[in-house]
Amino acid sequence: MNNADKIILDLCGGTGAWSRPYADAGYDVRNITLPDYDICNFTVPENVWGILAAPPCNEFSIAKGSQKRDFEKGMKIVKACLECVWIARMYNGLQWWCLENPVGFLRQFLGKPAHTIRYWWYGDGLDKRTDLWGYFTLPKRRYFQPPELLKRIRDMPGGTDQHRQLNRAITPSGFARAFFEANS
Repeated sequence: MNNADKIILDLCGGTGAWSRPYADAGYDVRNITLPDYDICNFTVPENVWGILAAPPCNEFSIAKGSQKRDFEKGMKIVKACLECVWIARMYNGLQWWCLENPVGFLRQFLGKPAHTIRYWWYGDGLDKRTDLWGYFTLPKRRYFQPPELLKRIRDMPGGTDQHRQLNRAITPSGFARAFFEANS
């Protein structure tokens, strides 16, 4: 099947890990992430097939503890992602969309998520409760018992706090593959 005419927007996509299965299958994947692209200034192209959105969780994460939060800053990016969804849905043939964020304060702004998953359900060996909002097919859960060597997200190694934070933000490949299989 030729997927070259199907555009997938990977909003705030970082390394592109979530959209990689789409790129591997020949979709026209566009990773809209800093420093090359600012989601707040992005113009949605025509004929968007699907949207993956992973806005930074910095202001919404429970891991931030009692540190001061800037919800206005965090919501500016979330709103920009949702505006892309709205435009693609109103004026294009958007088939599905999904916005993910770790369980946290974003629920207070977007409401209850459609689903909350754990990455180990898809074979990734990582325990990170993640909320999913949107219009998409939920990937089938593949595992029902956590692996023996379950890694908690807060325990991930990685040098500086910023480096650790970037590593924790990467969508694990098992979930990315399962999501692709359910939404291709």
